[in-house]
Amino acid sequence: MKNQEFNLQPEILEDNITKLVPLQETDFDALYEIASDPLLWEQHPIKDRYKKEVFQGFFDAALDSKSGFLILDAVTNEVIGTTRFYDYKPENSSIAIGYTFIGRKYWGGAYNKSNKKLLIDYAFEHVNSIFFHIGAENFRSQKAVLKLGATKVNEMNFPPTPDGILHYEYELVKG
Repeated sequence: MKNQEFNLQPEILEDNITKLVPLQETDFDALYEIASDPLLWEQHPIKDRYKKEVFQGFFDAALDSKSGFLILDAVTNEVIGTTRFYDYKPENSSIAIGYTFIGRKYWGGAYNKSNKKLLIDYAFEHVNSIFFHIGAENFRSQKAVLKLGATKVNEMNFPPTPDGILHYEYELVKG
C-alpha cells in the first residue's frame, strides 16, 4: 500500500463512534459554537481561541491545509469537533496529527480515541511514524496521546521559531 498516494483528506473515515469528513467552509458556525467555550482552551497555549476572530484564523488555516476534518458523532451526526493531519514528510515516512478539539460533553469518553485511531490507522497505511505536538501545559492532551501508545521524544517550540510556544513532541511508531 505504500506506493499509493497519501491523500491527506480522504472522503470519509468512520467507525461506530465517530465519523471524519473533509472540513468545508460551511462548517464554521457549527465548529465555532463548540469552540466558543473558554473552558475548552484553558490548558491550551492559545487560551483566547474561543474569541471569534482568533478562531477564524485557526479555521482558515485548517481549510487551507486541505487535510482538516470535521468530527461527527457516528450515531447522531452531531458535530463534535475538528482534527487534521499536518507536517507530512514522505522522506521520513512521517506525519503529524493535531489541531484537534472536541466539545466538552464528549470529553473523557471514547470519542477522542476513536477519531485519533481512525487517523492513525489510515496514516499507518502510508507512513511509519506519527507525531503529536502538545503544549507543555495541556495535560489532558498529553494523557490522551500517552493512552494511544505514543512516547515523548522531544521538547520544542511550536511553531519551530524562537518565539514559538513550548510543546512536547510525542511519537507513535508503526508496530
